[in-house]
Amino acid sequence: MTHSGRDLRIDLFRGLALVFIFWDHIPGNPLAQVTPRNVGLSDAAEIFVFLAGYAAVLAYGKLLQRDGYLVACLRILRRVWVLYVAHIFLLAVLMGIVFFTNNHVEQKDFVGAMGLDYFLSHPQQAVTDELLLRFKPNLMDPLPLYIVLLAALPVCLPLLLRWPVALLGASFVLYLLAPLPDMNLAGPQGGEWFFNPLAWQFLFFLGGGAALHAQRRPADAPRPGVGHPLFIACATYLVLCAALALSWKFPPLHAQWMPQALADLIYPIDKTDLSPLRLLHFLALAYCVAVVLPGGGWLRRWPAREMCRMGQYSLEVFCLGVVLAPLADAANNLLGEHWLVRFATAMAGLGLMMALAVWLDFIKSVGQRRTQPVPRDPPPQLVYGAR
Repeated sequence: MTHSGRDLRIDLFRGLALVFIFWDHIPGNPLAQVTPRNVGLSDAAEIFVFLAGYAAVLAYGKLLQRDGYLVACLRILRRVWVLYVAHIFLLAVLMGIVFFTNNHVEQKDFVGAMGLDYFLSHPQQAVTDELLLRFKPNLMDPLPLYIVLLAALPVCLPLLLRWPVALLGASFVLYLLAPLPDMNLAGPQGGEWFFNPLAWQFLFFLGGGAALHAQRRPADAPRPGVGHPLFIACATYLVLCAALALSWKFPPLHAQWMPQALADLIYPIDKTDLSPLRLLHFLALAYCVAVVLPGGGWLRRWPAREMCRMGQYSLEVFCLGVVLAPLADAANNLLGEHWLVRFATAMAGLGLMMALAVWLDFIKSVGQRRTQPVPRDPPPQLVYGAR
């Protein structure tokens, strides 16, 4: 299940989350019908944030224990800076693509669809808000959230390693307080962040807690099976959530099937503050997948290998997906919005994301070979008395 010190299962699902995010942001994409949001209450955002916390604690926790707090803190802050620069650069590229597309494709207002009207009406303030992570057009929300959550890690990581229950308890209390008024970060023109960091931090640190549990769990500890009561309860909840999500596609059926008292109780299933029903759905899904997913060599075979490779370069692949989504939408508008065209553009984008990961992996391997010391022949042995 691991390769070169990495847990390939984490890379696999990070890669899948990147694909789902890309497909979900192409309007009318038929492949978006197979992503988690269509058969449940959570979607790829929960996968991305949970695994971000898992991978961050796994990597920086080992670094802290091996090299000390200062080294780990500096490495975390360096990563935060890389993410911040990537966010600024990606936003500039995305705006250039959207403005260019909007001038050449008359079938759709891409500026409005991407939420860039604010930049046109208040350009100077929008630049300031961009630098402060307040101005986030559509598709850009996950990256600022990750920056803020990772920036909190230097303070929270030592606490999580030493007192995990206490840290997760405090994180849960903050999650419960997040839906209250003024408990979100500010956005432009009196708005708020689409992903409330005070709510989503709980899922991030749950991922970190899962990483610690996986590390500290004895290798010979018994694993729960599909007959375990918790698995049965989680699977039942997933089936009920799937029925609810599928009923939304048929509003008359949903209105007849859903009792009004129950609707008043569960709605709205809010994404901004990570509704408890969404959180429970993701945790149930993660538990069931962890129980039934086999390990082994299949993770090193295609196509799982390519998904793992994308997960290893999640930042670069995510940025490419953000750029490709409006381009795919523009191509669909120009070519007639046929379902075959939409399928082709979605698959072409996936191919480009895979190609980027292969290229980055190749560049990394070349760099590693160049930095390895070249073996030299041993110096000739001088024999006493030899001429």
